Amino acid sequence: MQNPKQHKSAAATITLLVAAVLINYIDRGNLALAAPLLARDWGLSATQLGILLSAFFWTYVMLQVPVGWLVDRLGATTVLASGFLAWSGATVVTGLARSFATLLAMRLLLGVGEAVIFPASSKIFTECLEERDRGLANGLLMAAIRWGTAVGAFGGGLLMARFGWRRTFLAIGVAGLLWLPAWLRWKPAPVVHAPRQRPDEQPVFATSFGASFGRIVRLRPFWAASIGHLSENYLLYLLMSWLPYYLVHERHLSSTSMAWTAGMLYAMDSTAAIVAGRIADLRIRRGVSACTARKWPMLIGLLIAMISLLGCAVAGPGTWLFWLAGAAVGCGASCSGVYAIAQTLAGPQLAGRWVGMQNCVANFAGIVAPALTGFLVERTGRFNAALNLAAAIAGVGMLSWVFGIRSSDEPDPLRDVALAQAL
Repeated sequence: MQNPKQHKSAAATITLLVAAVLINYIDRGNLALAAPLLARDWGLSATQLGILLSAFFWTYVMLQVPVGWLVDRLGATTVLASGFLAWSGATVVTGLARSFATLLAMRLLLGVGEAVIFPASSKIFTECLEERDRGLANGLLMAAIRWGTAVGAFGGGLLMARFGWRRTFLAIGVAGLLWLPAWLRWKPAPVVHAPRQRPDEQPVFATSFGASFGRIVRLRPFWAASIGHLSENYLLYLLMSWLPYYLVHERHLSSTSMAWTAGMLYAMDSTAAIVAGRIADLRIRRGVSACTARKWPMLIGLLIAMISLLGCAVAGPGTWLFWLAGAAVGCGASCSGVYAIAQTLAGPQLAGRWVGMQNCVANFAGIVAPALTGFLVERTGRFNAALNLAAAIAGVGMLSWVFGIRSSDEPDPLRDVALAQAL
């Protein structure tokens, strides 16, 4: 049981990390808003814009693994502050850029800086929060992804329309830097919450870069969690990248109606993530194992999303919004425990590495989903095939969670002495 001082510290930690994720997603989405202005001002081709928009993921995905190792070795609070400084600095310099090469370099640097957020936050949660409190905390982080996307899309769009893209990048980058003094003032001190073990069960952790990662990739739960996470990410990136276009071109909404509808759907998505995370926490407090408590809300979310996507593909004018709302709710619920389960399985000592590797696998969806959706829409002229494919991927994620994650995997498969001796 946390004392009042620990509770206050935990609340400050969660608030700061939620703010960091929100700023993270505002910064990574700004270039998409500026793309039409860049094309007009600099005469950039669609190919050049595509390179700029995808460059972020080149470094973001590639650095998940080494960043996870750094988080475990150097400490999450320091690595997070360094990454935050890098990505906010990249946002500021983007506003000063005078060439395509500078823009490309800043997108790459943005990916480097933002790669720290989820390995570091997962490490902090395993060190500072009890298992029964991590569902709500992780649900709030997932909600902040949606809030950052919505705030960036609408707030950033209004700023660019009034002040231009350069001043908007400068203002958002400088404003984001105000987070750093708050973090340095209230950053958490680790109070490790790990299950007690008998002396003969103490882990023999590998300390080298390759050895610890080699142990993780041999584990069934790691691949199950990574595939489940990837399936959720595919749906998330589909909604984040194509929802406005779908509402305007497939459902013929005006720009104003599109903005209100998209905002409502993002709100439903984020609320579902928080509620599902909290439900998992309450079940843990009633004695349900952590993995079981966390995976079932995600399974139900993926099932709702799968059914809703299939319904949306065939829905008529009077029913499509109902099915799309179901997809949003399912997407939010399905993501509520993707990091919380990883934190449980990895434990405090390897949370950074596990989440870094899992996030690396899962974020290939960010590369594939927008491009593949665009290809299918262009090829067929409709979103039906793209929605059906997303439903199938949700089904794969359900199977992965059902058969790949078991309560017997707790508290940490990496702590199995026989496995350690075998390695």
